[in-house]
Parts: sequence; C-alpha cells; structure tokens
Amino acid sequence: MGDDAGPDPGAGPCDTGGLSIDLSIGVGSDGGWLPDEPFVARFADPALRAGTGAGKGAVRCHHELSVRLVDEREGAGLNREYRGVDRPTNVLSFPSGLPVLDGVALLGDLVFCPAVIASEARGQAKRLQDHWAHLIVHGTLHLLGHDHRDASEANAMEALEIRLLSAAGIADPYRGTADDPDE
Repeated sequence: MGDDAGPDPGAGPCDTGGLSIDLSIGVGSDGGWLPDEPFVARFADPALRAGTGAGKGAVRCHHELSVRLVDEREGAGLNREYRGVDRPTNVLSFPSGLPVLDGVALLGDLVFCPAVIASEARGQAKRLQDHWAHLIVHGTLHLLGHDHRDASEANAMEALEIRLLSAAGIADPYRGTADDPDE
C-alpha cells in the first residue's frame, strides 16, 4: 500500500459537516476505468466519518480533499522524493496539517497512480472499482492520522477498512492476498 507522506494532520476534533473533492486527472485512462468525484466521495466520506475519532464536543466543519491521478513517472518521482522509494506506488497521502479555519478542514492530498492500481487489481484478481474503493478508504484514513507502521496499528487500520468496505458490499481486501502494507 501507499504510505503517509506528510505530517500528522493535527486539526483537532472536527466532526464532518460535508466533504468537497477536487479531482485532478493528470493521466490518460488508456481505455481503463478511472474514478470520478462522486465515486471518490462515496468511499472517502464514510472513511472520514469513521476515521476522525471526533466525539462529543467536536466542532462541525466542512472537509476538503484534493485528489490527483498521475502516471507512473510522476508517481515514482513523488514516491522517491517523499518516501525514498524509487518506484511508483498505488496511493500517496499528504495530510495538510492545517488547523480548522472558519469551519473548513483541509484534509490534504491523495495521489493515485492508476497504472499501478490496475496492475495490482489484475494480479490480485480483484474488481478494479473495488480496489480503487479500498485505496480511497486507505488513503483517507492516512490523511486522518491512521497508519500501519507496527502490527497493532496495521490491525486496527485494516479492521476499519474491512468494516467500511463491507458496508459498501466489497469483500475483505486483505483476504487471500499477499498485500504488503509498505508497498
């Protein structure tokens, strides 16, 4: 999986009052399927709601998320620059780290590499849209400070991903695969 490439968000307790997505497609589809803003929102919003951990007394705010689809060259360059790994990855998460301002929480940026995602879906015999859904949930949770650097964190994050995807009718993305959480 892609990894968090930025600082902890630290925006404080903020309950979701909506989500706006800015989708930038910097790569051709090569005849393959690419997500649109409603698809991204369908999976980012539940992850946002479940992953904020906001409870009683949390401020209600609007969340904004930037999403960019890149080719393998740009994906490898970003992965090399921010993670020291010289290959493209499926998703990179860049939390904004900014505080909530005037009721708006800027979550940060998710950068996806469709070619890697399509290759992984084929290799793992998964539906392409299901794999995208998983990575949108995964990346959104990273923006909220969830991680998988140790077994305890990985188990908690994976359990949350499985629960959110199951609610959308998508099978456990970790069952029967050799997913490397640091890939």
